[in-house]
Amino acid sequence: MNYHSRKLLKLNLAPWRMATVGGLLLGGMVLVAGRAFYLQGLNTDYLQGKGDAVSNRNLTLPAHRGQVSDRHGQLLAISTPVESLWARPVELKLATGQRTELAKLLGMAPQELTKKLTRRTRGEFSIKRPVTPEQAVRIAAMGVPGLHLRREFRRYYPAGEVAAHVVGFTNVDDKGQEGVERAYQDWLAGREGERQILRDRRGNTIRDLAPIKTAQMGGNLALALDLKIQYLAHRELAAAIAKHKAKGGSVVVLDAKTGEILALANQPIFNPNNRRNYQPGPMRNRAVIDTFEPGSTIKPFVAAAVLERGLFHPDSVIDTPETWRVGSKLVRDEHPHPRMTVTEIIQKSSNVGAVKMAMTLTPRQYWEVLHRAGFGELPGSGFPGETSGRLRDAGSWKPVEQATMAYGYGLSVSLLQLARAYMAFANDGE
Repeated sequence: MNYHSRKLLKLNLAPWRMATVGGLLLGGMVLVAGRAFYLQGLNTDYLQGKGDAVSNRNLTLPAHRGQVSDRHGQLLAISTPVESLWARPVELKLATGQRTELAKLLGMAPQELTKKLTRRTRGEFSIKRPVTPEQAVRIAAMGVPGLHLRREFRRYYPAGEVAAHVVGFTNVDDKGQEGVERAYQDWLAGREGERQILRDRRGNTIRDLAPIKTAQMGGNLALALDLKIQYLAHRELAAAIAKHKAKGGSVVVLDAKTGEILALANQPIFNPNNRRNYQPGPMRNRAVIDTFEPGSTIKPFVAAAVLERGLFHPDSVIDTPETWRVGSKLVRDEHPHPRMTVTEIIQKSSNVGAVKMAMTLTPRQYWEVLHRAGFGELPGSGFPGETSGRLRDAGSWKPVEQATMAYGYGLSVSLLQLARAYMAFANDGE
């Protein structure tokens, strides 16, 4: 049977349709060929760039952090090079036996290591920062694809806990977290560098291609701190805390002429070289952050205010009964004397005498003396978290509040503020 003679089996296509389909196929082939010629013959940089993106990498070079020293050049913070273990998940091939060996080598539980290795991330991630030199050698000998060691810097503090609250510490990324390490982060940090390297399919570096940017070392920092005085302050504070069974305490030692901080110590203390199990309490720089009511330490400023205005003289005699009433407040002396001079009022810390002197001033006059002494203002030490304390505006004072502020209640200060305020007495009121 001749099938071509049957009309139901006969292919009947219009000539214009065949021409259209053929033209489209031909055009597509020409387009593909043209694109291939363009990429391989004319614009070779495109495919070269794609290839380089697979094998060429820009390697970040960490900057060496600047040193911190005391006024005599004694080192308080230095950086040492260390190795850290990182992984590239797309290349990581770790057999079960190697995983057990690696966990044992790093001192990790196998479950902890598995959790780290199976995290969902597209880029590189750290497994342990840092590792010891012995661990680094053994890890490199394992030759696991996707695992690599990275050179970083770790901070070391020669004075340890003695200067911990002054110097502070850095985190695992070498960024300052407390103390001068944080306050001068930009100065100490330096600038990271960058190099282009060539890696094979397993991620191994096979060639160092070219430097892109040179790492710049951070600036060194010399403090006014005297490490010998700092050690004495630390030792004596610890002894006093133990003797009196106190929960905490602080010491500030200033140069009375320049205001430089020669020593600053706190208890409880922490060791900045041990970054495990940090607790926020011991890291608190109490001398700068914590505030308290200054109590009788404010009385010399009351005397200074009245002497400055000529209202009294050092030998002026004032009646000082055991109690004296200001409004609804009854002021009392624990060790009363019927009459005292201004000098004796300060010597014997008389509440009644201090209140009587303070009440001869207007609220604004008394406020100005306290304000000029630095109360209610930031000390300007640069320490992170330093406080200005609390000194309300004189316009809101009531007589009873002015009276209680004469013996140090109703305002708050930090220890650093109080120490700096007392510098005026060592510099003839300047």
